[in-house]
Amino acid sequence: MREYSVPPVVTAAPVGGLADVVFRYAREDPGRVVLGRKTAGAWQDVTSGQLCEQVLALAKGLLAQGVRFGDRVGLMSRTRYEWTLFDFALWAIGAQPVPVYPTSSADQVYWILYDSGCTACVVENEDQAMTVGSVIGRLPQLARLWQLDAGAVEQLVADGRSVAEDVVHRHRGAVTPDAVATVIYTSGTTGRPKGCVLTHGNFMYETDTMVARWESVFRAGADEEPSTLLFLPLAHVFGRMVQVAAVRARVKLGHQPVLAAAELLPDLAAFRPTFVLGVPHVFEKVFATARRKAEAERRTGVFDRAVETAVRYAEAREERSFGTGPGPSAALRMEHQVFEKLVYAKVREAMGGRVRHAMSGGSAMARRLGLFFDGAGITVFEGYGLTETCAAATANPPGATKYGTVGPPIPGSTVHIAEDGEVWLRGAHVFAGYLNDPGASGAVLRDGWLATGDLGRLDEDGYLTITGRKKEILVTSNGKSVAPAALEERVRSHPLVSQCILVGNDRPYVAALVTLDLEGIAHWLKMRGRPQMSPAQLVRDPDLTAEVRRAVVAANTLVSQAEAIRTFRVLPEQFTEERGLLTPSLKLKRRAIEKTYASEVAALYQQ
Repeated sequence: MREYSVPPVVTAAPVGGLADVVFRYAREDPGRVVLGRKTAGAWQDVTSGQLCEQVLALAKGLLAQGVRFGDRVGLMSRTRYEWTLFDFALWAIGAQPVPVYPTSSADQVYWILYDSGCTACVVENEDQAMTVGSVIGRLPQLARLWQLDAGAVEQLVADGRSVAEDVVHRHRGAVTPDAVATVIYTSGTTGRPKGCVLTHGNFMYETDTMVARWESVFRAGADEEPSTLLFLPLAHVFGRMVQVAAVRARVKLGHQPVLAAAELLPDLAAFRPTFVLGVPHVFEKVFATARRKAEAERRTGVFDRAVETAVRYAEAREERSFGTGPGPSAALRMEHQVFEKLVYAKVREAMGGRVRHAMSGGSAMARRLGLFFDGAGITVFEGYGLTETCAAATANPPGATKYGTVGPPIPGSTVHIAEDGEVWLRGAHVFAGYLNDPGASGAVLRDGWLATGDLGRLDEDGYLTITGRKKEILVTSNGKSVAPAALEERVRSHPLVSQCILVGNDRPYVAALVTLDLEGIAHWLKMRGRPQMSPAQLVRDPDLTAEVRRAVVAANTLVSQAEAIRTFRVLPEQFTEERGLLTPSLKLKRRAIEKTYASEVAALYQQ
């Protein structure tokens, strides 16, 4: 199949902007809880009426400080409650927030603030203020800098007390669906990040479509209020989409700024969301943590049997949903029930106990991992999208999930596979173009289609599978083309592996650089009664090398001999954003990695 469309389930908003729902919901149901705010270690409810009051007060303060309709304001912070306030306050006066990752370098901060022409910037803490301060001399248009941890919200609210509410409402009334809502910069795996211009209409259509089609996720059950804990970065379009969708759907929204398990898991237990949205890395960590706990309790055999049962159970349900099988047999259902209390309930409890649905995006999730969570009682809807598509462009729908694919187009949109295998997208969620870069916009926007740069295929049901990136295809000196994504994903699925990158362009065969999962390694050593080892010792350890080799051999079963990984090198350090080797959304910067490890790569071809 070369092209597939899905009919719309919502109509595009004819008038208004993103902030309107905050004021409408405050009139209709001011007492309804819509957000959770963590204060002094405890979660406090925030009602529609309270949210509206806070957004209005902050919007008045921004006006008092000179922010005007159409102005751009940088937001540099981790995911936290105040980000949501600033987003909706800025949208209420027709201004345009510009997200900046809190881990950005001074050069990256300069480029985003300069290219977008930000007249003001909000930062979270003193370190970020110093980063902006180091480049502020080259930003003559940047007139104001506010720091959240230094009382920025309170100061702006005080500044705005003399501004009449009607002034805010006049600004809000001038916002239309085609007005720019935000400029989000791509993560920049190659070259300078480009600013994606997204409109209020893009966000309203995208989020209203998601809420309508995935109603079972956003509405929860009859006996519980829907809620989600947002731990994705709000500087990323996926996190931003979750925020807007939650507010528009009246889903209770909480914020968690730290993805580390020690911080995240206690908040999941306390907030108890009904659904979560994350990237595959989050679900991999939950699974790995559960398995390490089982191994520490000498229950590895039980856990592994439970995994196999969950996978088979989910596969049988998947076959039934597509009319290719009868569903789980009576014996399989009984076996599944045995493991419910022993394993599956404990996995759900680690995520708060109420989670029954999840959405995953950002990169590919292993089919087996998705099947496990489904069999354990958490349906993970995997999807695919870009900053340019306002997040999801495809997603697996309720009742018809195909694990290992990213689903059909979201309603109201179309996926087309070009002659060279490139994925093209069309719909009301597709962006308006790149800021200040008509050449780049023209390169990807073609007669109403967005050329994504990703390679993929559509199956007979219109479900998309992403097979790689056009720019990441390796071509060996023998002329063999190799898409690295599937092989890298399979190697990375090993519990001792953190990252894997394939090399081999213009070389005789494919090889790999591998980094280690430090938590997994520490557990592996402990369970074998071995002392902890330094990274330099680990990369020379024959037992560890054998484990990684097993992961490579398993990956090679996916491809022909000519495409297989011939050799590999285990590295003593991690690929990190701080070292310039990962994007803020955790994508590999391939050129930077190959340059940093040029000698290690060369050694792979001297054996």
